[in-house]
Amino acid sequence: MNAVTLGERKLTELDYGRLIQLPGAMGVSPLADLLGEAEVVEASDMPEDIVTMYAQVQVEDLASQRRHCFVLCYPGQTEPRDGYISVLSPVGMALIGTRVGALASWHSPSGAQCQAKVLAVVRAA
Repeated sequence: MNAVTLGERKLTELDYGRLIQLPGAMGVSPLADLLGEAEVVEASDMPEDIVTMYAQVQVEDLASQRRHCFVLCYPGQTEPRDGYISVLSPVGMALIGTRVGALASWHSPSGAQCQAKVLAVVRAA
């Protein structure tokens, strides 16, 4: 598995419904694992400190102590220069459904272990 998050995961019903339609959602994959383990809640019941699709998330890389802002989007909508990353990327899979204060871990394309702390979540208006 490329992405590992230490702690619980929550998805809105809408995010779950859209994610389950993506390739690999029903097979053996990190996405299938996430969908099988996450708690699914109505959007109105989603705590404000949970990373959802299109929310801006601020993280701190534990190794470098640098802060980064990302917006999780669906494949085909990515704009890495603007911080829009695919939910199916290792970073996206590590962050989706986590809460502020959680530690997210993933492997970079080079195979290096990366870990970041979720500092803040800002939902799209």
